Amino acid sequence: MSDYIRFDWAMKRLLRDKANFAVLEGLMTTLLGEKITIQRLLESESNQESEYDKYNRVDILAEDSKGTLLLFEIQNNNEFAYFQRMLFGVSKLVTEYIHRGQGYENIRKVYSINIVYFSLGVGTDTVYRGQTEFRGIHNNELLRLSPFQQETFKVSEVSQLYPEYYILRVNDFNHWSKVPLEQWIYFLNTGEIPDDATAPGLKEARERLKLDELSKDELKAYYRHLDNVVILRDNINTERAEGRLEGRAEGRMEGREEGRAEGRAEGLVEGRVEGRAEGRAEEKRELARGFKAVGTPVEVIARVTGLAVEEIEKL
Repeated sequence: MSDYIRFDWAMKRLLRDKANFAVLEGLMTTLLGEKITIQRLLESESNQESEYDKYNRVDILAEDSKGTLLLFEIQNNNEFAYFQRMLFGVSKLVTEYIHRGQGYENIRKVYSINIVYFSLGVGTDTVYRGQTEFRGIHNNELLRLSPFQQETFKVSEVSQLYPEYYILRVNDFNHWSKVPLEQWIYFLNTGEIPDDATAPGLKEARERLKLDELSKDELKAYYRHLDNVVILRDNINTERAEGRLEGRAEGRMEGREEGRAEGRAEGLVEGRVEGRAEGRAEEKRELARGFKAVGTPVEVIARVTGLAVEEIEKL
């Protein structure tokens, strides 16, 4: 098995070449289940060119043959507000690529493809898709396009007019599969392309992303990039481990404090309950003494106060 260049490095240096568009096209075709042809790359001011960028972030903005915008973004570093950043990036594209005075029907479709090498959110899947749809709050009915809108916009569902998001959480996936999308996830994580790969784009990746075809300078820069990625992942794993240890310690401390607090609270409640019960019993005894002093029969006093005859006789 040959050694191949990591996908994030390829996005920085190689996949911007039109001759290599087939790799990205293959990824999009696999995700969307339809043939995607990239027409051109567009300027994206958020792209980081330096391999020393400590956040190891890189993106590519492309346009397909239908005028759809494709935003590819790789993020190696943990970022708690990444969901919001996805929203910001897509919103910016929507407003940038419509000219002032144009009707809203000219808003471009945007696909946001996010390859993240950290545990974004909480979930067990490796690929997530986000769409926008409208449902009735009373009957859960899906709001549909009218026949005229379907004909005008050439789509069948409202969600097809809105941006779509894909999140590929690839960090922990290292099992080779016959499923094309899982083959892509495997490659994105490991940088390996087994000989039986069949997913669209991986054949081109095998041909054009070979490590031994890099120049000496490119190879040095690539290895520096790998070192940065390893350091970054170590930092993330260390932070996770430290967080778990701190969480356990805090949990034990909080547990002790909560135990003490609960003990005090229970004691206070029990004391109050016992105090009230004792107070009610004393009230009954006082009442019984009063009845007894005026000559009320003991049996009558027992029925009124609930005290035992023996106890009343001792008062």
